[in-house]
Amino acid sequence: MQSLSTENYLKAIYHAAQFREGTVATTSIANKIGAKPSSVTDMFKKLADHNLVEYEKYKGVTLTTDGVKKALHIIRKHRLWESFLVSHLNFSWDEVHQVAEQLEHIQSEKLTNELDRFLDYPTHDPHGDPIPNRALFMKTHNKILLLDLPLNKEGVCVGVKDNSSDFLRYLDRRQIGIGTPILILHREEYDQSLHIQAGNSTLMITEKTAENIYVKP
Repeated sequence: MQSLSTENYLKAIYHAAQFREGTVATTSIANKIGAKPSSVTDMFKKLADHNLVEYEKYKGVTLTTDGVKKALHIIRKHRLWESFLVSHLNFSWDEVHQVAEQLEHIQSEKLTNELDRFLDYPTHDPHGDPIPNRALFMKTHNKILLLDLPLNKEGVCVGVKDNSSDFLRYLDRRQIGIGTPILILHREEYDQSLHIQAGNSTLMITEKTAENIYVKP
């Protein structure tokens, strides 16, 4: 069972499952991909028929072992293409997601593996997300949200929770990116906003911003 729609569903289920335990609800996927719940239910049933998910009526789905493998293959291609676009085609990190969404559906395994080799086997994409290797293993960071970093303890930005173009451009304007050292100087009790040192700059950021930046202490 191979189609653009199938791959998009598998990837969406995989990502949704990272933030909750148990089944992924129909409404969660419907909201994520912009489809009617009834259409999502129909797709869940088709995926279950091909042993890619386990479907429970009124509850949702969980990926099977085969479903996880297929999802990771798609994610591998997506993140490799993002890395290629940034490192070799002069794209910025806020521009690559939509292009990689198209390129991830190319089916040539040889192309994927050669792209990986050409890039010298990167472990993380431009947003700090781990790239599955050929065996689908991912090297992950020991990371926490910036909001949870203790005062006066330095961390290094290793990723973002929100990879929308608006948020990435917001970080660019504040000269925060992957590898930027960040130190929390003060935390406002009133609204939990943070006074930070990011690289050579000092600035204020909101609690919402701190909830969407991953750092490695």
